[in-house]
Amino acid sequence: MEIRSVEREVEYKATVDDSGRVVLKKKSKIKKGKKSKSAGIQFEARVRSDLEEKGWIVDKWSNNVDLERGRVVPAKRKFNPFSKVMAIGTGFPDFICFQLSGDKSYKIMGVEVKINGLLNREEKEKCRFLLEKRVFSEILIAKKIKEKGRVLIEYIDLEKILNRMR
Repeated sequence: MEIRSVEREVEYKATVDDSGRVVLKKKSKIKKGKKSKSAGIQFEARVRSDLEEKGWIVDKWSNNVDLERGRVVPAKRKFNPFSKVMAIGTGFPDFICFQLSGDKSYKIMGVEVKINGLLNREEKEKCRFLLEKRVFSEILIAKKIKEKGRVLIEYIDLEKILNRMR
């Protein structure tokens, strides 16, 4: 007679980090992270199409701010060795937008896409640096709002957020 045990799904997945240590990750958190990433990518595409409908020329911003050296530097590309994919669009803010405002002048704006509309302290400092150095005339935060089952986009001016910051 054969004894069978109830097989449970393994709750953890073992991965190796950059320093070579084994890290155990919960499978439920891995699923949650995948859903969050795909939702963020979809919302980013929705924001881009919304800005283009409003007459802006939109492009991915491929630079980042180095706060230690106090300058704008090219964003590092991220390589995933497991899926053999190179992530290119890792700059801050997410988009740079142009719009003709006069005969020969353009309005240049940065847009950071956040589903919840919240920036951490480092991101706020980067935004302050970009505004002080006059890289952008303004920076907007695109926030997701659900209203009666429809997804709407709210644009928050960063000046309001920076005025509240100590």
